[in-house]
Amino acid sequence: MPFTGKATYDGGAALPELVDDVSDLVGLISPFDTPLLDAIGSPRYSAKSTRHEWFEDKLNPNFSLINNGAGYNSAATSWVVDSGAAFRVGDIIKPEGSNEVLQVTAIATNTLTVTRGYGGSTAAAVVDNQKVSVIGHAALEGEDAPAAAYQNRVRKENLSQIFTESVMISGSLDAVGLHAVEREFDYQVIQRLRELLRSLEQSVINGFKASSSGEGSASVRRTMGGLLQFISGAGAVVQDASAAALDETTLNTALRACWENGGRPGAIVCNGFQKRKISTFNQSGRHYEPESTVLRNLVDVYESDFGVQRVILSRWVPADKVLLLDLDKIQVLPLQGRSFFVKPLAESGDFRKAQIIGEYTLECVNAGDGGHGVITNLATA
Repeated sequence: MPFTGKATYDGGAALPELVDDVSDLVGLISPFDTPLLDAIGSPRYSAKSTRHEWFEDKLNPNFSLINNGAGYNSAATSWVVDSGAAFRVGDIIKPEGSNEVLQVTAIATNTLTVTRGYGGSTAAAVVDNQKVSVIGHAALEGEDAPAAAYQNRVRKENLSQIFTESVMISGSLDAVGLHAVEREFDYQVIQRLRELLRSLEQSVINGFKASSSGEGSASVRRTMGGLLQFISGAGAVVQDASAAALDETTLNTALRACWENGGRPGAIVCNGFQKRKISTFNQSGRHYEPESTVLRNLVDVYESDFGVQRVILSRWVPADKVLLLDLDKIQVLPLQGRSFFVKPLAESGDFRKAQIIGEYTLECVNAGDGGHGVITNLATA
């Protein structure tokens, strides 16, 4: 569904729409397409405040990493890990890349006491930062209930940003039109609305909210954070390509990282250069019927081991980046009552004047936990 700028429940015949009923005979070359907004679609609800907040939650972790620079030999029964809270006494655990199975017999903060070679498996050395996963917990018959374990929900926020343009034409021009445009005022409104939608998509991708006093004031402009700002920092899937060209290995490594964190990106969003790179994947295996007069050389849907991703071409994504997005976890929300609208302004002379206004924010859930990803620093030539 194309992005309308309105919350879903706002639409319908009962409310006025900005209808493009002008016969557009003027050549327009400036780009104004908003493919990402169209893919995201209309939001399910409106933002209720200029500071839009949501909560994120996750399951208790079931793994941690060895935290000892020298690692441990095959006889060590005391292991220090990054987070002992991921384990319980009685857990059956297994180091990644090892055939050994162990049992946790005691926990002191981040130090595990373990039984090596559990069940007849072969004990083996482990190294620093090796992943140790819980296979399952084994409870004692008749034992008391374990202590409750839970994750605190995390409050996330973004700010609304005001997008506005003005239209003003003389009374004479409004009466006679110009250059085959019969209704100049309506034509100018449509052009300014296209510019605002273009600006909104650019802000959704590249926007940055202020680190302090973000709420704005009469002298401080309020800005919203975009996808690239949210998909950053510790825990986010950010893959640095080190100026290498995009290939399937790089793409699948990033998709796998999202998947391992529980994410399921369904869209790959990129600019023209990286889209051509994706369209050359598997080029050597393509076959064309000799009688066909159509040569197809593109990839619009990429089916990977980690799901099916729609490839979205957007000129507003930086040339060296590729976004991996779960569109179900992204919404572009209007502030309630502030979807794009035309506000007539007072006329103090022989002219007609109006202001086009809209106020929007981005909701991007689980961006810092692997729900989305970004490949950055790709070759662009």
